[in-house]
Amino acid sequence: MQSSDNVRVALVTGGSLGIGYATALMLLKEGLKVVICSRRQSELDSAIGKLKEIGGDRIAGKTCDVRKYEEVASLFEFVEKTFGGIDILVNNAGVGLFASVEQMAVEEWHTVIETNLNSLFYCSHEAIPRMRKRGGGYIFNIGSLAGKNAFPNASAYNASKFGLIGFSEAMMQEVRYDNIRVSYILPGSVKTSFRGSNPNDPNSDWKLDPEDVAQVVIDLLHHNPRSLPSCVDIRPSKPKK
Repeated sequence: MQSSDNVRVALVTGGSLGIGYATALMLLKEGLKVVICSRRQSELDSAIGKLKEIGGDRIAGKTCDVRKYEEVASLFEFVEKTFGGIDILVNNAGVGLFASVEQMAVEEWHTVIETNLNSLFYCSHEAIPRMRKRGGGYIFNIGSLAGKNAFPNASAYNASKFGLIGFSEAMMQEVRYDNIRVSYILPGSVKTSFRGSNPNDPNSDWKLDPEDVAQVVIDLLHHNPRSLPSCVDIRPSKPKK
């Protein structure tokens, strides 16, 4: 499960902002080598610049639209060429577009499903054989409590996150005997820019910090391999009444 120099390698999709950035930062602090990706070069460059202060040459990045399989395949080739392989995959990239079924554009539906669900398959499809060659690994799928709780004007988002749960459960059973662990994490409200929110708004102080979700990833990496917490719900302890 480790590279030849005994330093594990992680890939975090959507790693330039929010939960993805917090996870990449914590993995670097754990001593891992980390690759992040983002669709936007400017956001990627900004994140890499900050992360290098912690990780030095243990951090690298590549632009990638995870909706496109060819770009995902190229991303994994980059990870392998840069750091020699992959041990940990954090499927974090996600998007939310919200409208009623009647009013949602077909293109918006595809954007949500392709980003939040298809990318899980693309990335995991590329990661599993590479992890198997290295003796195992860990795949984390970052979902949402919206994968359990449907609400109006969120048909695409709910469908993608409900699908994430089914996908994760099936994959976990497929690869567990290859020493590849699969866990999915379902956060409640998080202080990020998701849906146009301002993470610095003091009225959002009741929400989870991105670091709270990232900490779950770190804790699971240290969890005794005798058992597998395949699903972790995490929510604000004192939400608004």
